Order: sequence, then structure tokens, then C-alpha cells
Amino acid sequence: MQKITILIHCKDRPNIIASVTNFVAEKQGNIVYIDQHVDREQNIFFMRLESEFIHESFTADKFKEAFKNNLAGKFGMKWRIYSSARKPKMALFISKYDHCLYDLLGRYNSGELNLEIPFIVSNHLDLKPIADSFKIPFYHIPVTKDTKQEAEQQQLALLEKYKIDFIVLARYMQIISEKLITKYPNKIINIHHSFLPAFVGAKPYHSAFKRGVKIIGATSHYVTEELDAGPIIDQGVTRVSHSHSIEDLIAKGRDLEKIVLANAIKLHTNRKVMVYNNKTIIFS
Repeated sequence: MQKITILIHCKDRPNIIASVTNFVAEKQGNIVYIDQHVDREQNIFFMRLESEFIHESFTADKFKEAFKNNLAGKFGMKWRIYSSARKPKMALFISKYDHCLYDLLGRYNSGELNLEIPFIVSNHLDLKPIADSFKIPFYHIPVTKDTKQEAEQQQLALLEKYKIDFIVLARYMQIISEKLITKYPNKIINIHHSFLPAFVGAKPYHSAFKRGVKIIGATSHYVTEELDAGPIIDQGVTRVSHSHSIEDLIAKGRDLEKIVLANAIKLHTNRKVMVYNNKTIIFS
């Protein structure tokens, strides 16, 4: 049995759902999930469909070609078809913070994440022992103002060598360049606290503590050229009070970062995210 996921968006018009489901039925597919959304302001139709095929003659490539020729042009669709036979490859970019790295590698090691991690890259050596303990190749690529361009070329070479599908910045404390973003559009996932733009700088939790905030949070989003302004994939919040210290706020924030980043990765790898005009449609 083979399973595929279809993601579609196009101008809304009658008969889209019926046409797609009938097409899948004609190809002897069994639809196991279907969901759709219409953005009334933009008049855009979004759809996600999962289908299983048991016929031996079925191939994803033939299905894609037939879909392109019979449906995509007719409705002016932007579409993607993914096969469950191949796990996406994720590269981890890290610096010195270890909480997200430990969490993701633990989930990966237990089989919770449906992906492969061919390598980890860092601008520091501090977390190499963690990568070694999980038997994942670790690459140290220092980044300074003078070597940033050279470091980026090394990163790109690794990404190409391992045929990476998407990148996760697990508290990677460097700004990603336009070249890398252009090569991986909506395929670089970042995580950070949700105090922006109110509390900027190196110590946002200290600033939030001084203001007596009552809610702290974390945000995971795709990276764009505008810093921390990409399409949001997932967010989480928790309440705090005057009884919590700065250390309490930081600990709660890191817990949120781990959960939110893991959720964002799952949504991305399970093909449940669609991006349109810097906004995401998240299917259940």
C-alpha cells in the first residue's frame, strides 16, 4: 500500500472538491483524510487530502503527471503531492543552548518524529558531546563577521551533500542570510520567546520580569528576510505571577520553546502547513 498527501490552493470556485475526490477514486485511491478552508477575504481555496493506494501499478510520479494534466491547469492550482514512502531530511542548526536539542533528539530517538537527521551543525563546539551520544554527525562551522560568507558556503555544501529538505534553528544564535532563505523558502523553522516586539535585546525575561508580565510564550515560524516576522506555525503560552522569579520565567519559557518547536516540526513533516501571503493555514 502507498499513501500520498495532496496540498492545493487556488482561486475558489465550484466543483473543486468533487473534481479532486473523483480523480482520486478513478485512480483507485481510498481517501482517509480530507479538509478544506476558504479565505473569504482573498477568495482562496485551500485543501489537504490523504489517500491510500493498494494497486500494484500505482506510482506517485504517474499520479502527479496525471493530476497536473487533468486538474491543476483546469483550476489554476498551486499544488504539491508528497509520498509517505520517503521521510523528509532535517538539518539541525544549534549554538550553545541545549534544551531544544535534547528534546528533539529524545523524540527522534524514540521514533516520535517522522524524519531523518543526517547531521547537526553549530558555530560552537559546546554541544558536540550531545550529538556524539546520539551518534549523529556533528559539524563545527565558526561564524564571525569576517567569515560569515565562507561559513554559509560550507553550510550550503553540507545541505546539498545530504539532500536536506528543511532546516530547524534549535536556538541557533546567528542571523540567516538571504541566500540560504531563498534556497529554502518556508523550509527554515525558528523558535524564540514571544516577547517581541515589546521586550527586545539580550535579556527579554529580565525586562518582562521588571514589567510584571502575567503571560509568557514561545513562537515557532518560518524564517524570512524580515527578522522574526515569518509565517507562524505554532505558539504556546503559560501564566506567571509575582511569585515567580526571573529563573522561573526562563525555565517556563524554555519548556514552552521545546514543546512549540516540536509541534511545529511535526506539523511541517506531516504536511499540515500551507503558507499564503506570510500567513499559515494549519490543518488538523
